[in-house]
Amino acid sequence: METRPPVDLGHRRAMIDGFDLGVPGRTGTYVLREEALTLVDTGPSPSVPRILKGLEELGLDPADVRYVIVTHIHLDHAGGAGLLLESCPRAQVVVHPRGARHLADPSRLVAGARAIYQDQFDALFDPVVPVPKDRLIVKGDGDTLKIGPECTLTFLDSPGHAAHHFSIYDPASGGLFTGDTAGIRYHELEDCGFVLHLPVTSPNQFDPEAMRRSIERFRKMKAERIFFGHFGMEEQPEAVYEEVLGWLDRFVRTGESVFAEGGGPSEIEERLMEQVREHLRERKVPEDHPVYRQLKMDLFVSALGIVDYLEKKRG
Repeated sequence: METRPPVDLGHRRAMIDGFDLGVPGRTGTYVLREEALTLVDTGPSPSVPRILKGLEELGLDPADVRYVIVTHIHLDHAGGAGLLLESCPRAQVVVHPRGARHLADPSRLVAGARAIYQDQFDALFDPVVPVPKDRLIVKGDGDTLKIGPECTLTFLDSPGHAAHHFSIYDPASGGLFTGDTAGIRYHELEDCGFVLHLPVTSPNQFDPEAMRRSIERFRKMKAERIFFGHFGMEEQPEAVYEEVLGWLDRFVRTGESVFAEGGGPSEIEERLMEQVREHLRERKVPEDHPVYRQLKMDLFVSALGIVDYLEKKRG
């Protein structure tokens, strides 16, 4: 099993690389070392052994984990929650009100992911273990959770990527755990001297107006840093919001144009990739840079979500 050492993010925060989709640096599990040891997002079940290894390397006992918070219930963020609980006997899972029943009975989540990933599903996500109802805690907009004498987390309803999504404000770090609502951080481009941030518009609850409102809400909070589901920490939130909102407009305009021409997800993905490639070419990114493999997969899934949104809009 390939692993990487946990990353110290300061403020008693660390990140464990779960190697989601078998890829390093894809999905992170955040460790909040407070009186009540807390994790944010689990990744899928194949990430769970890496989480346990990361806790060991941090000198932490899984039996001391009290809360496992999932920003939303997509399998790449919450699919491993049920399995992880088997090694964390004192832990409870904190989830958005719209997500609780799907963690207790993940059959619809599994069916949706199988439709997208097909014969790759088992290797990427299996097993998806139900979370016992008595180990679920539901937190709605504005609710709080005290995890330490000087650390009370606040939950913010943040739809746009998914209706069952919340983000978490962490006063100890001055940071926001934004899951997928504030986009993906393509840290792979750090070797080119910058990082790219793109929105995540995957099906089946993508709503661009809700995403804009959520990001504007983040902006008003004046957080000092963002903790991304994919992947890592950013300490220039305002620049992130500006970039993601700009690309969100381009994603929707491109989708509308292709859709009006009778095109579908493949054509939208191709058009979006052309735009991203041109942007990266201007930044002197080599045409064979590894980031393109990740972009191709992400943009296709985002194209599916754009089509789904436009079909619903058309009625």
